[in-house]
Amino acid sequence: MIVKEEFLSKLRRYFVLNLYEVKIWTALLSRGVATAGELSDIANVPRSRSYDVLESLERKGFVIMKLGKPIKYIAVPPTEVLERVKKNLSEEATERVKRLEDLKKTAVLEELNSLHTQGVELVEPTELSGSLRGRHNLYSQLQLAIRKAEKSVTIMTTSQGLMRKVEGLKPVFEKLKKKGVKIRLAAPLTKETKDAVQDIKDIAEVKHTDSKARFCIVDGKELIFMIMDDQEVHPTYDVGIWVNTPFFANALEGMFNTAWKSMKEPSFK
Repeated sequence: MIVKEEFLSKLRRYFVLNLYEVKIWTALLSRGVATAGELSDIANVPRSRSYDVLESLERKGFVIMKLGKPIKYIAVPPTEVLERVKKNLSEEATERVKRLEDLKKTAVLEELNSLHTQGVELVEPTELSGSLRGRHNLYSQLQLAIRKAEKSVTIMTTSQGLMRKVEGLKPVFEKLKKKGVKIRLAAPLTKETKDAVQDIKDIAEVKHTDSKARFCIVDGKELIFMIMDDQEVHPTYDVGIWVNTPFFANALEGMFNTAWKSMKEPSFK
């Protein structure tokens, strides 16, 4: 049986299998029913490993061990395997999330926080900066910074950026609003952004600007800014800079405050 390496690689990613598992599984699918020895020969997997691999596949719900001698294995239909894998991954993710939530109540997190606090105290303010690559990482850092806000969150973004932020960060904004944090967003408002503005208007102040910029200032001291136009870069290659610098962040917020006064209120016809 010849199966392309590219196809095997895709199966490994989709079904979370190692190389031997995916080889044995596809070999069994091609036969329907087979012994460990037969599958070892077909898949070019060492016979000494084939039994362990089949046992692993059986636990994961990919194969069924047939009763009788010699021991044979039956392939579970791929559609059923897909559902089983989805269920297993969902249960595993739920369990991992629960363990992480439980970690909050233990001394482990306190010790980790203590280590971090001691470490940060030794770091020069100029070293508290970093480059962020990929929009997923940008938004993760953005959310982390915003969640810690105590006084204000100032965001200037694009039309598409506004819609992304309302969709992804609205729950965070709602919590900040309850804490009394002042939230302001400036972006080029279009018909496309109308729903996003309506969705956020009771939580944050939103104004129209013709300027193009992408940055977020938290409490006048922490700054995240993106250096590329989101309309001209793929999300994977988006780049941003995070800095913890009250001197620069406060100065930029001062300029934003001046511009804010002349920005227009949302108006959709």
